[in-house]
Amino acid sequence: MDSHNITKVILLSCGSFNPITNMHLRMFELARDHLEDTGRYRVVKGILSPVGDGYKKKGLIEACHRLEMARLATENSDWITVDSWEILQPEWVETAKVARHHYDELLAAEQNSDDVDTVKYAKKRRIEENYFEDSSYHKKRDGPQLMLLCGADVLESFGVPNLWKQEDIDEIAGRYGLVCITRSGNNPHKFIHQSDTLWKYRKNIHVVHEWVTNEISATHVRRSLRRGRSVRYLLPDVVVHYIQEQGLYSAESEQKNADVVLAPLQRNTGASTS
Repeated sequence: MDSHNITKVILLSCGSFNPITNMHLRMFELARDHLEDTGRYRVVKGILSPVGDGYKKKGLIEACHRLEMARLATENSDWITVDSWEILQPEWVETAKVARHHYDELLAAEQNSDDVDTVKYAKKRRIEENYFEDSSYHKKRDGPQLMLLCGADVLESFGVPNLWKQEDIDEIAGRYGLVCITRSGNNPHKFIHQSDTLWKYRKNIHVVHEWVTNEISATHVRRSLRRGRSVRYLLPDVVVHYIQEQGLYSAESEQKNADVVLAPLQRNTGASTS
């Protein structure tokens, strides 16, 4: 295929990373292989964006530690980076707004690298401003594309009442697109079929099956740490060492936010904090 027809892609992964695991990093590799195997994309960058403390998830340890662990885990990668914008915001930021922030940064960088082509950029902005009016938005656009990288559990969470705003789902699936990594017990194809919204944007959703079963979960890792069990080879060694040095993850830390309503539910339902 002509290289001019290949779209550059930036993968954005948002999450708690509490702590970051080898599976979080593996997802980037799986997504890149899948997209590039189509012959239509070239993945040029991966961005890890840890959620801020304002998310109020049970057991969520302090942002400074989660950010540092993510940085340590990616220090040897030549294409996956960690971005602190989301985690440094004073309040929890919706994923759609995080994606918007990074897409705006992408557009700005592209404009700076090719600022002589102002006509092309103006056209791109017009398409950007009217993306919902034309479902072929991604096909018309000639610049880099941002895609949200997630697990199948995140895709299915779109169906949880009040966890996501409908307009945010539309923006994420319709404007940017998703790369969804499957795990055992999840059936993203079935969920897409059952959701009118996701069915509408199905061509923007790339489902990647992980044939090497990898069920590392941060929840299971924290449980092992609380019990004094080894977590080596589940996390990068540098992250294991950091956790040990800082004395992170205990029975006490797991109870953090235990009686607090999750930030999205607070915001979308007007629920109290306790």
